[in-house]
Amino acid sequence: MSSAPLFSDRIDAGEQLAQVICTHLDQIQAAGVIAPPIVYGLPRGGIPVAAPVAHSLDCPLDIVVAKKISTPQNPELAIGAVTAEGNVLWSRQKLFGKKNAILLETSLRQAQEKAQDLLIHLSPGCPKVNPQGKLAILVDDGIATGMTIVAAAQALKSRNPDQVWICSPVAPTGLSKWLSRWCDRVVLLETPEPFLSVSRFYAQFPQLTTEEALNCLQQHNYPLTVNN
Repeated sequence: MSSAPLFSDRIDAGEQLAQVICTHLDQIQAAGVIAPPIVYGLPRGGIPVAAPVAHSLDCPLDIVVAKKISTPQNPELAIGAVTAEGNVLWSRQKLFGKKNAILLETSLRQAQEKAQDLLIHLSPGCPKVNPQGKLAILVDDGIATGMTIVAAAQALKSRNPDQVWICSPVAPTGLSKWLSRWCDRVVLLETPEPFLSVSRFYAQFPQLTTEEALNCLQQHNYPLTVNN
């Protein structure tokens, strides 16, 4: 594949993703499915991608916070993911032996505490919306393993939306089939190989601070609150 980035930044990726999601939405509405959408971004990097989608759909922008579960020996290796609410997804590499029980429990608790802390800081920017009976559109800036976004999708499903969509600008080839097991629809713009990392597909991919993520949520949701 070309070494040229696919997207200039997260906003550009979100605008392109919004166009494709709107096309999918038109298709299901033509088929008689008319569930009002709510867009959910995965903090922190998924929020500026989700914002253009929510803007295009003129709907609220909320969040689902999920963190990968890793081990002290290899912080980069995801052995699972957990949401702030406690929805857990383990990878196939999870070890169930007694020797690993304490390690797994500690890693799980640490990841959930990080998710809960982030949720507390971002909650002031989130709308008070109930996804029950709605179309929950879950967005991240890229999907590498799918662990965190699937944990987030499970959390959303427990709140009884009409449908849950998993959407991202970029993911590895072949991941779509696995993702589709956990949601009603998968929307991916690009599935390049080799994948290696999400950041390589963006010309600009800075780490987003919690304050920047909160500002993005507030900028989108405050006008909606005023107008409603």
